[in-house]
Amino acid sequence: MNLKSIAQALPEPLKTPLKQARDGIGLALIRLCSRNGFMASLYYCFLSREFDREHRAVLLGRLRFARLMRRKGENDPFLRRNVHRLEKGLIMRPRRGTFADDYIGATVRCYADAVRRGMPTGQQRWAGDVLNDYFAAVGSTPRIDSARDTFASVQVRGDASRCVPYPHSQLPECPVSYEQLLVLFRRRRSVRWYLDKPVDNELIRQAVRASSLAPSACNRQPFRFHVINDPGRAADVASCAGGTAGFHDNLPCLIAVVGDLGAYPEARDRHVIYIDGSLAAMQLMLAFESLGLSTCPINWPDIEAAERRLAQKLGLAYHERTVMLLAVGYADPTGGIPYSDKKTDEDLIVFT
Repeated sequence: MNLKSIAQALPEPLKTPLKQARDGIGLALIRLCSRNGFMASLYYCFLSREFDREHRAVLLGRLRFARLMRRKGENDPFLRRNVHRLEKGLIMRPRRGTFADDYIGATVRCYADAVRRGMPTGQQRWAGDVLNDYFAAVGSTPRIDSARDTFASVQVRGDASRCVPYPHSQLPECPVSYEQLLVLFRRRRSVRWYLDKPVDNELIRQAVRASSLAPSACNRQPFRFHVINDPGRAADVASCAGGTAGFHDNLPCLIAVVGDLGAYPEARDRHVIYIDGSLAAMQLMLAFESLGLSTCPINWPDIEAAERRLAQKLGLAYHERTVMLLAVGYADPTGGIPYSDKKTDEDLIVFT
């Protein structure tokens, strides 16, 4: 018999004082171990295993990044990051005569390997166009000259349109007023009750195309959308999350926003998947709303048993972490929606 079973078998009068004693000891240990970083590390090494999965996932992600760097071919996050860094250097005021000296060689080698092996056309054009503008703009150093020669040997000529930095004045005029935007925001509510009506895959593609325009740190876009567009499977996957017991059987479609820690060589970037994934998810939900579909983001706390279940159902590698689940479907007009009072600007703004 385990401790949980023993606790459940205890008489009710004993449970409350024992729970209070346990919680008191736990809080005392937290107070002690929160005094400095070393003590906090000891706490999560010996007294709590809650960060085990994140620790291992970060390490495996770094190993995956290193393996991608060693092999010939495309390293998507590395190339995306460095090309975006070049773009930022090109738009600086004033622009330096030479920049990116320390990483241009690796960037061009990655581009060259990808071109020789075949790379998605859009990314190839973007990388090639930015590199072309970079070499036209910078001066000469031994590293830059060597990278320039390598680039010239593999440069792919595109069509007339070019994927390079452009002035803000070239952006399209905004056709949406603040009041219209507020209407969209007010319409986007978390909907848990849906009609028995399938969601067309083309509408999902449209929404994802819109969400891909969300900002992303160094343009890595370190996430994917795992789409479960089948009510039975959607219910099965949604049951992995807490708080869905009352409505998961009603979901026609479910999307898992999954971040890839293999996009980063350093542990310091481990939280970027959650930032970038959430930015894209919000844009995805608004896009669905504009297409007549409702959504409900489903919280995904870091619980080891649930992580294992979901990873198995979605076929995730250990370095892939779920950011959130997202229900999608046509709202049942009779279904209830929580009022969910929101904080005001006075509550949220801190002028400093």
